[in-house]
Amino acid sequence: MTIPDTKSTNMLAQDRTDLAVSRTMMAADRSLMAWIRTALSMISFGFTIYKILQGFQESGLKLPAEQTPRNIGLFLIGLGTASMVMGTIAYWQTFKELRLLQHFPLWRPSFVVALIMSGLGVFLFVGIVVKVL
Repeated sequence: MTIPDTKSTNMLAQDRTDLAVSRTMMAADRSLMAWIRTALSMISFGFTIYKILQGFQESGLKLPAEQTPRNIGLFLIGLGTASMVMGTIAYWQTFKELRLLQHFPLWRPSFVVALIMSGLGVFLFVGIVVKVL
C-alpha cells in the first residue's frame, strides 16, 4: 500500500493564493468590461442624439438653442469617454498590484478594447467640437 503524495501546508497555501489572484484578475476584467459597456452606451447615445437633432435642425425644426444638438452630444460623449478613462485607470491600478503577485500578459483583450474605446470617444468628441462629423 502506497501513501498518496500529499502537499505540504505551504504548497497548499501557495496554490490557494495563486487561485485567489487569478479570480481577482478575472473580476477586474469583468469590471472593466462593465465600464466598456456603459461607456459605449453613453458615447453611442450621445452621437446618435447629436446626429438626430442635427437632422431635425437642418430640416427646419427650431430648437431652443442653435447649439442644442452639439451640447447634448458633447455632454454624453464626454461623459462616456471620461467613464471609460476612469475605468481603464482603475483596471490598470489593480493590474499593477496583481502583477506583483503573479505574471499576467500586459495586453489582455479587455484592456485593448478599453484603449480603443477611449480613443474612439476622444475622436468623436473632437470631431463634434470642430464639426468634422
